[in-house]
Amino acid sequence: MLYLRIILFLIPALLIFFGGHYALYFSVVRFFSITNSTYKFIFAGVLAFLAVSFFTSSILARFSENTFTRILYFLSASWLGLLVNLLLACGFVAIVLLIARIVGFSINGVLLASVFFIIAFFFSLYGVWNAMNPQVKEVSVAIPNLPEEWKGKKVVQLSDVHLGIVHREDFMRDIVTKIEAVNPNMVVITGDLFDGMDGDVTPLVRPLLDLKPSNGMYFITGNHETYLGVDDALLALSKTNVKVLKNEVVDVNGLKLIGINYPTLDENENVSTILDSLKEKYFGMPNILLYHAPTSIAEIKARGVNLQLSGHTHKGQLFPFGYITKLIYKGYDYGLFTEGNYSLYTTNGVGTWGPPMRTGNTPEIVVITLK
Repeated sequence: MLYLRIILFLIPALLIFFGGHYALYFSVVRFFSITNSTYKFIFAGVLAFLAVSFFTSSILARFSENTFTRILYFLSASWLGLLVNLLLACGFVAIVLLIARIVGFSINGVLLASVFFIIAFFFSLYGVWNAMNPQVKEVSVAIPNLPEEWKGKKVVQLSDVHLGIVHREDFMRDIVTKIEAVNPNMVVITGDLFDGMDGDVTPLVRPLLDLKPSNGMYFITGNHETYLGVDDALLALSKTNVKVLKNEVVDVNGLKLIGINYPTLDENENVSTILDSLKEKYFGMPNILLYHAPTSIAEIKARGVNLQLSGHTHKGQLFPFGYITKLIYKGYDYGLFTEGNYSLYTTNGVGTWGPPMRTGNTPEIVVITLK
């Protein structure tokens, strides 16, 4: 069943991936009126190389991580982001040319396509810069019966840092510096701290040793920890001062912190059952649930959770995929939602997966003030 699910995901993904490269080829040949068979062959070869390069670099990085493979992966992954933006440019060009034809207006297609492609290129460069510069996002959340010692206190939520072949120790160090400036009382990491590539990830989390919030740091797994190997992720974190929560509840000065693991590839997600088994330890008391994905909202709300902190969605990461995550997660893909005594904050995360760029939103370090 697991392999069938993987195959059912890969087939449409590959069709879309290679279909996108063909669409770019077709559009460029048409917009720039390329008729020379030699030029068309060369262009097709370049696109084929770029398409294959991402898979090649991913395999190389997984089996031999070094400076060369990291650079190769960064460039090939960046191409995927640029491809998305070039396809968007092609769409805009096609629309403008169609409208011009309908209204009988003459327009230079080569010039128009050139302008949109240049915009797509610089938009992609902005996306890379944006991805490497996460911002601090501040929100306030009311929790019923919150102990006096927690009122006005700050909880930092990190999610989807994706430390690995692209985001290295210096990226984590910059994040830690921004968190230190906030001086939070507690730090929670809601999954996908690691990206899932093989190799020694221990050095990547060393900067966490500099963080010493008064009420501790806590971590729950995300789906990418299952790709890396949960044991490897936990081994790296065991050398920091981060406490890993494994389907359990801990009392932090009167505030119940519930941590639920993300299911592994051969497990079925069953948040409700886990919460039912833990209910007597938190129900009716002020609490926060750490769970990687913003799913099972109704079930979680019905089980007395006051604040759920999630990530996972990246809010699509690249424009226009945010519209897709909004549909998939029924509007809960990003932001603060409050319904009675239940609140959910879904962060778009700090790092990136795949293309090292953010064109759909700005990555964030979330600072939650409790009240």
